[in-house]
Amino acid sequence: MVIYVFAFIDRQILSMMIVDLKEGLNLDRDWHAGFLMGPAFAIFYTLFGIPFGRLADSQNRRFIIAMGLGLWSLVTAGCGIAKNFWQMLLMRIGVGVGEASLSPSAYSLIADYFPRERLGRAIAVYGMGIYLGSGLAYIIGGRAITYVRETAPWQLPLLGVVQPWQKVFFLVGLPGLLVVPVFWLTVREPLRRGLLRRNAQEAASQSVSIPLREVFRHMGQNWKTLVTHNLGFALLAFSGLGTTAWLPEMFRRVHGWEAGQFGLIYGGIFASFGALGIFSGGVLADWLSRKGYRDSKIRVGFIAAWIWFPPGILFPLLSDANSAMFLLVFAVFLTALPGALGAAAIQELMPNNMRGQASAIYLLVVNMLGLALGPLVLALLTDYLFTEEAYGVGGIRYSLLSLTVAAHLIATFLLWRCMGHFRESRDRFELLMEKGG
Repeated sequence: MVIYVFAFIDRQILSMMIVDLKEGLNLDRDWHAGFLMGPAFAIFYTLFGIPFGRLADSQNRRFIIAMGLGLWSLVTAGCGIAKNFWQMLLMRIGVGVGEASLSPSAYSLIADYFPRERLGRAIAVYGMGIYLGSGLAYIIGGRAITYVRETAPWQLPLLGVVQPWQKVFFLVGLPGLLVVPVFWLTVREPLRRGLLRRNAQEAASQSVSIPLREVFRHMGQNWKTLVTHNLGFALLAFSGLGTTAWLPEMFRRVHGWEAGQFGLIYGGIFASFGALGIFSGGVLADWLSRKGYRDSKIRVGFIAAWIWFPPGILFPLLSDANSAMFLLVFAVFLTALPGALGAAAIQELMPNNMRGQASAIYLLVVNMLGLALGPLVLALLTDYLFTEEAYGVGGIRYSLLSLTVAAHLIATFLLWRCMGHFRESRDRFELLMEKGG
């Protein structure tokens, strides 16, 4: 979880710096900043997740995570020396490649550490890093931006001038390098459980690589489950990550809040109620599982998506900032509630030596929709539909409302359809493991 916290601090810090980013890199449209927050990171994060997922199914997962953490921490600091859009784009790509190593290996490790009946809670604890990391990005980022604006630029040998706002990247990126040796010395590689073995030689091995055609054949047998599951949870991420990226800017434009004020208040809400929500979702899903609901993780996602509508629709429309923040407490909690359950559900349908690849494909769908398109689509809506000329500075609130409501409506339908498919896939998987596990 600690490493996931660092991942989300490094990933999310850009959303607190949109004004400085646009001025410092001479960007004249919201979609330029949206592209750096979204596709620049997410496309490579998702694409590199596939090979990292395949490595996680047969190689040392601890080593994969440690190397990735070192890479993305170093490149996050490197964002502080970017002088234009293209240099920042290259650095954000590097952050995406490094962070792609984490979740496929982490999900696989957790599934070997914990039995199925505790898996939802275990992955939820890991997923708390999303909310603690993003919350700390808001809090630390807001305070750091306020502080560094009053300092003088750095003059670094060979690298040139680092402007005050760029120092924030060094402050959040370099500490991750210190975590690498701590992680390596304290986390062990567990024995793999639930391997699919096809012959006597594989039965004696702890590293059984499955050909890609068998992975895709297994997924093809469960395509209805995987399509409704992946798209349903991806649309919830599309809504949540689009909101997360642009909410600081919405409060600045609509309510006049600066980064330090917003970061301290919303960061506290996001870290506390987001972490509470994702953990509660895992606990609730595990409780329903013990009660006999074989689709418990999908069911919790469906329920949370429906309950989200009242606070989710109202908070962007309120003219009072404090009232909007109050409703965001509930919206954050309900958005977080199913946050770990999509990944946890995948572990229940896949043999050990397919989990990393299946998780990587799930993350590809979730992050292409959520990370790549969420921030970008919201920015495009603000630039070209809910424009400042037509709606004033409040246009961004209607962009946010349109994106989130549409995404939640489709997601609830898909998750409702997924529940029956998921139960059938669970039966099919258990029969498979009886024959070859």
